[in-house]
Amino acid sequence: MSISVNEATKEFHLYNDKISYIFRVLEKSNQLEHLYYGKKIRHRESFQHLIEREIRPSCNLFEGDHTSSLEHIKQEYPSYGSTDYRYPAVMITNQLGSHITDFQFLTYQIISGKPSLSNLPATYVETDHEADTLEITLWDEVLKSKLILSYTIYNNRNVICRNTRFINEGKESFYLNNALSASVDLPDDQFEMVHLNGAWAREAHVESQKLFKGVQSVSSTRGASSHVHNPFMALKRLDATEHHGDVYGFSLVYSGNFLAQVEVDTYSVSRVLIGINPFQFNWKLNPGETFQTPECVMVYSDNGLNGMSQTYHGLYRDRLVRGYWRDKVRPILINNWEATYFDFNEEKVLNIASTARDLGIELFVLDDGWFGERHDDTSSLGDWYVNRDKLPNGIKGLSEKVEALGMKFGLWFEPEMVSKGTRIYEEHPDWIISSPERRPSHGRNQFILDFSRKEVVDYIFKLMDDIIADSKISYIKWDMNRYITEAYSVNLATDQQGEVFHRYILGVYDLYERLIEKYPEILFESCAGGGARFDPGLLYYAPQTWASDDTDAVERLKIQYGTSMVYPLSSIGSHVSAIPNHQVGRMTPIDTRANVAYFGTFGYELDITKLSDEERAKIKEQVAFFKANRELIRSGKFHRLLSPFESNEVSWMVVSNRKDEAIVGYYKVLAKPNDKYYRLKLKGLDPTKRYKISGLDTTHYGDELMNIGIILGEDYTDRAAEYWSREHPHDYDSQIFVIKEVK
Repeated sequence: MSISVNEATKEFHLYNDKISYIFRVLEKSNQLEHLYYGKKIRHRESFQHLIEREIRPSCNLFEGDHTSSLEHIKQEYPSYGSTDYRYPAVMITNQLGSHITDFQFLTYQIISGKPSLSNLPATYVETDHEADTLEITLWDEVLKSKLILSYTIYNNRNVICRNTRFINEGKESFYLNNALSASVDLPDDQFEMVHLNGAWAREAHVESQKLFKGVQSVSSTRGASSHVHNPFMALKRLDATEHHGDVYGFSLVYSGNFLAQVEVDTYSVSRVLIGINPFQFNWKLNPGETFQTPECVMVYSDNGLNGMSQTYHGLYRDRLVRGYWRDKVRPILINNWEATYFDFNEEKVLNIASTARDLGIELFVLDDGWFGERHDDTSSLGDWYVNRDKLPNGIKGLSEKVEALGMKFGLWFEPEMVSKGTRIYEEHPDWIISSPERRPSHGRNQFILDFSRKEVVDYIFKLMDDIIADSKISYIKWDMNRYITEAYSVNLATDQQGEVFHRYILGVYDLYERLIEKYPEILFESCAGGGARFDPGLLYYAPQTWASDDTDAVERLKIQYGTSMVYPLSSIGSHVSAIPNHQVGRMTPIDTRANVAYFGTFGYELDITKLSDEERAKIKEQVAFFKANRELIRSGKFHRLLSPFESNEVSWMVVSNRKDEAIVGYYKVLAKPNDKYYRLKLKGLDPTKRYKISGLDTTHYGDELMNIGIILGEDYTDRAAEYWSREHPHDYDSQIFVIKEVK
């Protein structure tokens, strides 16, 4: 059991071999006080010595008690308005218009294992021995409402998962204005906040800044987790690095509007809040109804950012991703998008597929343009009927021909969107998200279907099902190319319009769930103009995500490096694409394009029928290399070595769980004349094992490779002629080192 309760002092201690989390019930107010979160400490009969109370000028809950101000008490799930002026985790409006709540401790229960969440994605266990769950039930007498705080601690992972649910047991409705998933009051502000930001084509860039007094946050109000910010942040100690020091990670298993915030008060307490963004959120909770918040996954690491990342990787790869593809290597695919865009026919795509088959590629994916009158991005979304001019034998015939080649077939959909002039738009104009008497905005010439409505989800499921059931489809790329504007649903009452964003995401999850239930062996890859919904919520349904529409190898170094802060390599969609690159025009060697793309799911996005024989031979070698190493890349431990945000060099590596093999990627973005000597220090090897590095005649013990590193220069003593005739360094150079134990 990973949870101990001190009944006499009403203290709760969640712990395993790595972490401790401690809180208690306040004596007078019956609210919850946070005491400690961090490295594991021994359990003891009382943690009363951790209580901090000094008399400060403030408002207090109880007359005569000058230490009862909630402003100066670290809390578990704070509300606003009763002596605490900081931002709250919960705010509710009752029928009188009052926002004041008073949730007091009622009871608790300890559950072996981890309960699932209703209609929401979450991490899970396969046996109850993997984790224990503590549920704290609080009660507000005025609202007649229960508030249940759920804490799950994994026994062998430094992870605590939190969520909250509200149950209205009264006779009147009330409104949830703010219902976050987790709050933690940390005792000081000596942290840097690390987060991932960007835009279309430059997602997941790592940013870090020291905490300051006041509020700092990342968020989305766009209806998706967004290109701009990822639903994640970390607080790292000022002396923490990639591989050393204390780091606290907070990741939200959710795909819609979110808020991740730190408020540092004037006494240097750092309040961490994360959950559904309160902006434009207002949920009417009727008598007898329950509202469930998404899951927050909290990770503590004393091994720096990389230690935090490895914990997230293992958990999300093994206990968030689920189903048929969870433990399987993914097929190497070729997508026709950058090869043909909308201009293709059956002969052209079969030519690409057959050429790809000859090079060892396993899956052909037909991207946008196969339906309706879709010749550009101005029409046909929602008309999921095959364009017979392009594909006279339909998706059914094409998929059968691709399978006859010995390959699998995949197909692109953008099911949440609709174009004007389509059947669905003309028959159901009220099915788009738009505000009455207002002009709806378009994005990429498309509008958004109201997935908060069950009948809309039913309709789209039927259209997709008709295509899938009649064809041999092994993979679906699910795209979403614009954010929500004019968020209004004609299906909801006036006082429920604050529910649109959340209900929309629940509809997306519902469609995924239905398709997965009927077609459990289809591999889904989510995409949202690239990485606009690269979040843990969608990994529950789609085990891999297209990281960015930017396929340039140099830009991908930053994108994939940042994405790896939270997400495992097995989830990162990464392709070798054409040059000049279609996003930035850069000319990078085909070796470097592959050397970057290996550290993901791997595939191709170019017209291989137009490549030279030499380039095709290269691709054949790359495919063979990835097939030989993809299980290691999928399941090994990932180490970031050199950051693209800090230097001209970039490096990372994957080490097998047995530490008997590793693959290292090393990239030098720009060549330099008369340069210094370089050494690349590795991580994660066994210091006592002896290793052979591909391309070198020598062997090296693990301690040497980690403390001295791979010496990237050569000894040219008595080899002057060879030195001057060698191939000169060039921009966008890269190397892959395969390291194997010598037995």
